[in-house]
Amino acid sequence: MSDAISRFAFHRKSRERFDLGLFGGLMALGILGVVTIYSATRQLLITEGFNPHYFLERQAFFVGLGIVVMYVVSLIDYRRLEIVTTPLYILSLLSLVGVFVIGSSSLGAQRWYSIGILQIQPSEFTVLILILAVATYCQRRPDGLSMYDVVRLLVMAGVPLLLIIVQPDLGTSIIVLLSIAAMLVIAGVPPRLMTLLAFTGSAVVVAAVYLDVVQRYAIDRFAGFLHQDSTSPAWAKLIYNVVNAKNAIGSGGLHGAGLFNGLQTNLGYVPEQHTDFIFTAIGEQMGFIKSTLILLLLGYVGFRMFRIGYLAKDSMGRLIAIGIFIFFSFSCFENIGMTMGIMPVTGIPLPLLSYGGSAVLVFFTAGGLLLSVSRRSNN
Repeated sequence: MSDAISRFAFHRKSRERFDLGLFGGLMALGILGVVTIYSATRQLLITEGFNPHYFLERQAFFVGLGIVVMYVVSLIDYRRLEIVTTPLYILSLLSLVGVFVIGSSSLGAQRWYSIGILQIQPSEFTVLILILAVATYCQRRPDGLSMYDVVRLLVMAGVPLLLIIVQPDLGTSIIVLLSIAAMLVIAGVPPRLMTLLAFTGSAVVVAAVYLDVVQRYAIDRFAGFLHQDSTSPAWAKLIYNVVNAKNAIGSGGLHGAGLFNGLQTNLGYVPEQHTDFIFTAIGEQMGFIKSTLILLLLGYVGFRMFRIGYLAKDSMGRLIAIGIFIFFSFSCFENIGMTMGIMPVTGIPLPLLSYGGSAVLVFFTAGGLLLSVSRRSNN
């Protein structure tokens, strides 16, 4: 009898440690993403004579697969992933290099592998692998990081970062920099050294611009951000996306035009509306009130991620959590910010709401890692 009671108590504690709030929040975002993508693409596909369920079916498949992956990953003790970190890191480097050889290009960028109807973007998986690699390295240094360790970590992050910049994928590059920087701070790197690294990184960015390492279109996007209120025809092409994005969000008013409605969305005034600019469809169709509720849901998921890191009992779990928290939070801030004109336009998707199989699987896998940390927070 006592054994049965003990087993029941153990399983109950396991359920309590499993963060149902994060699990449910990520599931809700994934399902909401399927609905909003369908509503943003259905009418355009019908008008052009295509299957109106094309994007719906693919996104629903990846969300379903992602939820399964998230739960399976949550069952794995994240501390055991230490043994596969190095092979995963090497594989990520090979995949980034391979993009330049056998990858496909789109909109001036060479970032994807095309496999049948699927497009896989390795840079998105690389962010998660780097977070795991840095957390593993710091876990092996319980007495703190030496200058030699910091240099090794910078090289470890710098090699894939350079490959991502060259693609070019500046949005993911910024996420890598912010995530690794936050992890180094949590790992105990002195503030003076972090300040020096920040100045060095800024100098590298300036040098990259002047040496034409950064492609011209990326610079033009930033210039367009600074001149988005210009009425000059010279800036019209550069600010077209942002102007129409703000118009679409503003036209939604308080209550929105309703799902599958909205002039800006149905006529396709905003390019890439189902991917990078999905929030414009949300703003126009759902209006201010429902859009605010979606922002609150994103904020709630971010809070659960932060809380898991706060309660983690070892440095590896804590660093994984802070890295993923920055990855998720900045992706939300940058994506929504660029549709409102308060951030430059980049190719960062809105987590689980934008169309894209790679991003969906990455964020659900990240959620699984955090759930694994939460399961073992008292072990």
